[in-house]
Amino acid sequence: MLDQLTLYPIADDVLLAPGGKVVIRTYGVSPGDGVVSFRTWVTGLRDQPRYWRWGHYEDAASGHRRVLEWLTGRGPQPH
Repeated sequence: MLDQLTLYPIADDVLLAPGGKVVIRTYGVSPGDGVVSFRTWVTGLRDQPRYWRWGHYEDAASGHRRVLEWLTGRGPQPH
């Protein structure tokens, strides 16, 4: 199934923390039928993995920024 998915990168960031690195990736994901869903994955956290789903490209791009703000202590955790 994964080999049939198409990923559309939107944003990738890496934060260096005392416990290691935290990777934040936001992608559009499509099974090839023209429908694209948007997700942000965070790996490297103790209670990992965490992910968020977004409805549209614009939501995904701003959601990625909100996740970064949350991880750096500059904002609340996104819903």
